[in-house]
This record gives sequence, C-alpha cells and structure tokens, in this order.
Amino acid sequence: MNRKTLVLPAVLGLLAPVLAACGATDGASSDGDAIVVGTTDRFTASKEAPAPIDPAYAYDVGTWNILRQTVQTLLVQPSGDGEPEPEAASRCGFTDTGSERYVCTLRDGLKFADGSPITAEDVKFSIDRARSIKADSGVFALLSTIDLVETKGDKQVIFHLNSPDATLPYKLSTPVAGIVNPADYDKDKLRDGFKVDGSGPYTLDAEVENNELVKAVFTKNPHYRGHLDPKNDQIELRSFADPDAMGSALESGDIDLMTRTMTPAQIDKYAKSEDENIDLIESSGLEIRYLAFNTDASPVKSTAVRRAIAQLVDRGALVSKVYGSQSEPLFSIVPAGITGHSNSFFNEYGDPSVSKATETLKQAGITTPVKLTLHYTTDHYGAATKTEFEVLKKQLDASGLFDVTIKGAPWSTFRPAEQKGEYAVYGMGWFPDFPDADNYLAPFLDKDNFLNSPYDNSEIRSKLIPESRREADRLTASESLTGIQDIVADDVPILPLWQGNQYVAARDDVTGAEYALNSASTLQLWQLGRGIGG
Repeated sequence: MNRKTLVLPAVLGLLAPVLAACGATDGASSDGDAIVVGTTDRFTASKEAPAPIDPAYAYDVGTWNILRQTVQTLLVQPSGDGEPEPEAASRCGFTDTGSERYVCTLRDGLKFADGSPITAEDVKFSIDRARSIKADSGVFALLSTIDLVETKGDKQVIFHLNSPDATLPYKLSTPVAGIVNPADYDKDKLRDGFKVDGSGPYTLDAEVENNELVKAVFTKNPHYRGHLDPKNDQIELRSFADPDAMGSALESGDIDLMTRTMTPAQIDKYAKSEDENIDLIESSGLEIRYLAFNTDASPVKSTAVRRAIAQLVDRGALVSKVYGSQSEPLFSIVPAGITGHSNSFFNEYGDPSVSKATETLKQAGITTPVKLTLHYTTDHYGAATKTEFEVLKKQLDASGLFDVTIKGAPWSTFRPAEQKGEYAVYGMGWFPDFPDADNYLAPFLDKDNFLNSPYDNSEIRSKLIPESRREADRLTASESLTGIQDIVADDVPILPLWQGNQYVAARDDVTGAEYALNSASTLQLWQLGRGIGG
C-alpha cells in the first residue's frame, strides 16, 4: 500500500478527507484500549501564565486542542469545508439582515461532566467571563463585536452586536466561547493549573510534573450531548521533548499517532518508508509563519528598514532549504486557499533585490549595516525553526545592509517577552481560529491584537475590518480584505514567509487518522478508533 495518504483539498483549499486508513473496521474502540497520541506541544503553568488552559486565557493551537476535547461550544467547525454546525446548540442564526442579532437555542438534555444541567445562563456566564477578564493573551478580542449577551428562558441565548459581524458563528465555535461550569470557575479570575470542567465529549485527567502537563488522559464523557460522535472511550495525549523522541515512540509502538510537530526529515522518512505499520497522511494546511515587528522599537521603527527586509527575504530559497515540498512561499498574511487572499507582497516588491533595498535605505538616510536581532521560539513551532532563522540571517547579512544576530528562547519565556514589547523583530506562526480571511487580519491589526503590537492603522481598524465583516458572502468582502493586505505590504508591520501543509503519522491499526486534523489544525481526537493493521 502507499506509505503516504493524501487528504485532497476541497473548495477554497479546506480539507475534505477522502481516504480511509489501511485495514479499517468501523473504527469503534470496543475493548477500551486507549489510543495514544504524541505531540511536541509544551503545556507549562508559570508565573507569567498560571492558567494555560482556562478558556478565557488559552490562545495557541496546543492548549486549544485540549479544550476542544473537553469544553463544548455552541457551534463546531466541520471536518471539511462548510459553515460551523450546531454543537451545544440545536440551532443558531442571525435574526436580522444586518448581522447584528444572533440567536442560539440549546439542545435538550445538556449537562456538565458532573451531571449538573446546563442553562442559557451558563452560556452567558462563560462568554461574559472571557470578555470581562480580558486576559493578556488577547483571546477575548475574538468576542469584541459582542455588545450584550441576553438569555430568554433556560434555552435561548441572544447576542446583540456593536457592529455587523458575519464571522460571529465561527468565533462562537472557538474555545474562548466554551461553556464552563460556574461552580468551578470564578467570574472575575482565571483558573490556575490544568483542570477543566466543561461538557465536551471527554473529561480530562492531567498528569503534571514541575508545573508542566506531560500527559493528558481524555475519557469519554457519559453526560455528553452534542453533534460529535466519539469513536473511542479513551485517548492519551503525551507531550515529548522533541520530534525524534516522539518518532521513536511511534516506531516502537509506545504511541499510536504523532501530530505536530514533525521535522522535515521525519516527513520525508515516513513518506518513503517501507514500514507497513506506519502511514503518513498529508493534507493542505492553513498554517502560516511570519516575522512580526515592534514598530515602536529601534531600528525597525523606521518603515524603510522594514521595507528593506521585505525586499531582501527570498521565500523560495528559504522554503527550499528548510522545508522542501512541505511548504510554499507566502506573499500575504492571508494564505492561498482562503477567500480574499492577495499576493500583496509580491505585487509590492517583486523578486528579492539588493539594489532596491539599498535604495530604500539610502533615501531614508539609514546608515548600513543595520544591526538587528531576530528572535525565535525554540520549542513551539518545530525543530526546523532554528535552521529557518539561520537561513534568514544569511540572506540579510549577504546583502551587506544588515548585521544580524539570532536568539532563541522557549515558548514559556518567548511569548511573554514578545507581548511586553521586548523584541524588535521576532518569528511567529499562526494556526487559524477559523478558516476566514478576517482571522488572519484582525488578530494582528485590530485593537487588543494577539501580538500586542503598537501598529495602528486607522483605515484598517475603523473602515476596512468593519466593512469586511458586514458581508455574509465572503467573496463580496474581497475588496476590503485586499485593501487591508495592500496596506500591510506597504507598512510591513508583519512579513509573511511561508504556508505549510499538515502531516500526521499513525500506526495502521488506527482508524480515522485522516480526520485527525481539520483545516484549522483542530485536533479531532473523537475521530480516532481501532481497526485491524495490515
């Protein structure tokens, strides 16, 4: 059989899994044998971030993948293309033509994992809590268009918006809108540690060492009522220090499936491997990587310096040397495959050019070489990140216009330092909260943005973002979305680098591995089951 299974993209580049794993049965886990999943995501409770998996705080793909198994939302994103589907709700919809009043009706029989009933007031409590705490992770900004949450009886929740927002259904499918038990969560305070009390398909038992979650055991929640259909009774998610250790565990059978982050070498290995026990599943991805700039910090406070960097970076060479065919160059912060994508950076700068970058700096009176430090995280986006930054350093240094130093730090210290503005230039990745262009623009450019960036463009914030959100037909919003991307290419508060595919490697007695990730990199553990290897 083929060692690589392709999950072909559907409309707009979203995932539509089409192939089943080798030797699959119906996927049910009849003997209760836990399926073990490996990840290199690290989950640390620290002084700076004591509540890593509180829905009102969590805002990275790893912690969200824990919450999506345990905390129920009104709607859920489908495995493939399409609008969010009712989950804790039986139905939801806008009740006006202006996308400013949205109503959800809860399913019958909803209960928290402890057996207590869920009412509309619990939904209101959970969403109002995230909005009022305003955690420094910036996740609350996803709910910024909500003006008031109202309830009607025990089952109806009404959202009154402060401005039209056709993307609200997507936002209500993210963990920040997760329903938590008021008996276990304070209204005005984050919940420290690694406990979660919700109504999702699983409960969580966290194994913690030195304030770090090393194993998460997800057990099927008998009180769960929702849209999802778990194919297993128990899943273990184990955190590994590096991809090599994770790969060894897969090959020895200690784990059944490995997710992010695999190295380029591992992906090549499993794609070519003759090992009949391991399958590699590849799918189109919406993950992006980019450089972010603190536009108040020297030397990148100068737009000319940022534009010169944009003129010099050779994305094609970067991708070829570090990631090969596993990624492709990206010329906008909105990736290809998303409605509204525009190659704004290529349109602005064309091919890399030292002479053009030299002229840009000369006209601005910038003395060269410009000393610059590029910061990156050592343990959050994969082992190839260091190599990527070594290539960026060589490209900029080779121009003679820059003198670059690179510095790495673990995510637990990197992220707080970035938020405090301690880095002038730093590398980040983005896994979408939901597959819409708004989610590649507003989180970086709007008020209370994810990066805590000082960059503020009034046309983007006051006109173009609100304008784009009025359009339920996202094709109609393309003009506003393209306008935002063109301004970003001109001002360069962010420099897009590449867009990556998604990969999962699984032992061939695991069914549903081709559904393990959706287009937004959501880990769908409920899809995994046991079959017959072969």
